[in-house]
Amino acid sequence: MGKNNGFSKGYFMGLVALVIMFSVSCSPARKAIRAPIKEEGSEYLFKKLKEHELKYTYFMGKFSAEYKNQKKSTSFNGQIRIKKDSVIWLSLTPGLGIEAMRLIITQDSVKMINKLNNTFYLGDYEAVNHFLNTNIDFDILQAYLLGNDLQFYEDGKFRVTIENNSYKLSTAARMKLKKYVRNSQENARAFIQNIWLDSETFKITEADVKEISNEKIKVEAGYGDFENIDGQLFPKALDVTIWADNTIKVKASFSRITVDSPMQFPFRIPTGYTQVK
Repeated sequence: MGKNNGFSKGYFMGLVALVIMFSVSCSPARKAIRAPIKEEGSEYLFKKLKEHELKYTYFMGKFSAEYKNQKKSTSFNGQIRIKKDSVIWLSLTPGLGIEAMRLIITQDSVKMINKLNNTFYLGDYEAVNHFLNTNIDFDILQAYLLGNDLQFYEDGKFRVTIENNSYKLSTAARMKLKKYVRNSQENARAFIQNIWLDSETFKITEADVKEISNEKIKVEAGYGDFENIDGQLFPKALDVTIWADNTIKVKASFSRITVDSPMQFPFRIPTGYTQVK
């Protein structure tokens, strides 16, 4: 990918980690739990979770972020746009207000242009997953970015407990719904997952996930600094940790959030750019 300004292929893939999974360490102050879980159970809590998720067709927000990979760190700004279940678009601006990278991610592709060294990348999730040593898909990426639950995975095998004045939903084997499975790898994959819900708002404040076949790799997520956006609560503070051989941490803060205003997702590879593998 070239070595200009340190934007190597490995560095790019690390920045993609920002898009793939944000994880937040901060969370709102807890209040006493009111609903008795013995009577209500996990089905009731999942219903409340779904009722209080961010509802949107289009989402746009600006952000500032700090990325750490072992002893290396960098700060940058950016903008993210999402069309639900379809497209995630990201623009990264490391400094001086000049766009350095643009990415567009769909259900089965990852594309990037690097304006610092005139290169572009066209591929799928395999390269991202290889770099992070994970096995994510579009649904996981989309959900963890916005603090929502997964849309295309089964939700009937959770148990509920109370932990630190939060509802905790846990499952030992969450699998993709058959109608959304695209290949044998997805069909065989199952996740161990925990979700913590605020007892008043029923918003997800923390979540973690790891694949049963590779429990050494874990993604921890949390969401904080909730703000009312057009009648819906959205977490403006985010912070991600991907625990692996090469641990990645990202902290981010959203601003200027827009929900359900139709938007464009411009992505054009300029003439003369070189493709990287």
